[in-house]
Amino acid sequence: MNEKARLLRVRARIKGKKPRFLRQEWWRYPKFRNDPKWRRPKGIDSKMRLKKKGKARSPSIGWGSPRLVRGLHPSGYEEVLVHNVKELETIDPSRQAARIARTVGARKREAILARARELGVKVLNAR
Repeated sequence: MNEKARLLRVRARIKGKKPRFLRQEWWRYPKFRNDPKWRRPKGIDSKMRLKKKGKARSPSIGWGSPRLVRGLHPSGYEEVLVHNVKELETIDPSRQAARIARTVGARKREAILARARELGVKVLNAR
């Protein structure tokens, strides 16, 4: 567990320094400004593809998280999406935490929260 906590801190430090990876010439076209998804530059003369000095940074393997903590919640738990009480009972409380789906209503949400307390399962969006 100590190793996992250390790696979560490492991941937070890496992600804190990570720039926003914006696609090539995102400022030029309004359709790119509204939807800033990354797209790899593929142009034959593209300075960004060639990683020239002064051009925007590109995603590369060095920006990734450590393998042991990749995809984990910042609390260190693995997130499991839950829609009902039955799905809650398949969760391992030592390494997994529940996230109640956004489509779940108030009545079922209360039932899920009550059962999670009994089982000792952490709910990430308990409110």
